[in-house]
Amino acid sequence: MIARALLALACLIIASGRSMAQQGPPGLTVPRILPPFDANAAACAPPTGLARTLAFAQDNEREFMNGVARGLAASARDRRLEFRLAQAANDNTRQIEQVQQFRAGRVGALVSAPVNAVALAPHLRQVIWSGAWVGSVVPPPATEILNAPQYLTGKALGDAAASYIRDRLRGRATVVLLTHDSLQFLAPRFAAIRDALKAVPGATIVADLSPATVNKEGGETAMRTILLAHPNVDVVLGADTVVLGALAALRATGKARADQFLGGIDGEPEAVAEIRRGGPYKASISLNSPVFAYALGQHAADWLEGRSIPQAMDILPSALSASNLAQYEADLAAPASVWHDVTRRHAYLRMYGNICYDTRDQYLSFPWSSERRPTEPVR
Repeated sequence: MIARALLALACLIIASGRSMAQQGPPGLTVPRILPPFDANAAACAPPTGLARTLAFAQDNEREFMNGVARGLAASARDRRLEFRLAQAANDNTRQIEQVQQFRAGRVGALVSAPVNAVALAPHLRQVIWSGAWVGSVVPPPATEILNAPQYLTGKALGDAAASYIRDRLRGRATVVLLTHDSLQFLAPRFAAIRDALKAVPGATIVADLSPATVNKEGGETAMRTILLAHPNVDVVLGADTVVLGALAALRATGKARADQFLGGIDGEPEAVAEIRRGGPYKASISLNSPVFAYALGQHAADWLEGRSIPQAMDILPSALSASNLAQYEADLAAPASVWHDVTRRHAYLRMYGNICYDTRDQYLSFPWSSERRPTEPVR
């Protein structure tokens, strides 16, 4: 009898623990292809008891993320939402505390750029379970995930570099790849770059590594080390922020040349300035952060007003060069004008799926990408 009672108590404790661990629905955990967004989908009930506040949990202050903050702030202002910004300065513990504070304050909408996606995920789920809209820059969970077609993004840069090697360097080049392969969501970028370079037999990758830190300092430190073994580098590819650091190392060591091809991803203003200058920096693949952030802010406001919004959104890459910088910079400065011009908006964004407050249990809990096939496993 005592044994049965103890067993029953143990089962009760286990059940209670599971209940505490799972306070809400798990969301969509199996990868799937989302249909195109239906802008005419029926509206549903708006959430109640939440503040008309759009918050941004920002990982660090690199210019790309500062552009996200500017776009969100502009969108919040235009839709009469309060905007709150929390800077984590790459401190995961601080970011978790900031998200917990946003949840305690009953914010109605939160955008996350995680320092540590795995550690932050349980806290984002709690915000989702509160009924708030959660947007994420790449990793799940989120009501709406923003992602770039990562392979396509890398291919745009890889193809530009391959063409330059063939046309300007007579088909031969020493190449440095400064990668983020440790981040599974960004690894397809560098797979695409490698694939593009394979089509140029004379392109030799002499270094393929991830800098210790994803910033200019990390790129400069990595490049200084590479130059000790390979003093004559023709091509450097990676994210703008690290390639700009590599450029600083090349200049400091007297190894920068006008005929080099340095190219990056993100459309960072400093990279754009280098392209205009006409030196080694030849291209940047633009992911216009104020434009997609403005769109996220519009979707947050729509959620709070009971409208159906996308579950996911692509930001499309475009190769910046001296010939198209003027229009890009105009769009960067005025994301609202892009949003209200359907043709220009479609050049930057593609939207998928539908979700609203009544169907909030259908939030995405898998690493969504428009490029992933439904049978492809999540790594």
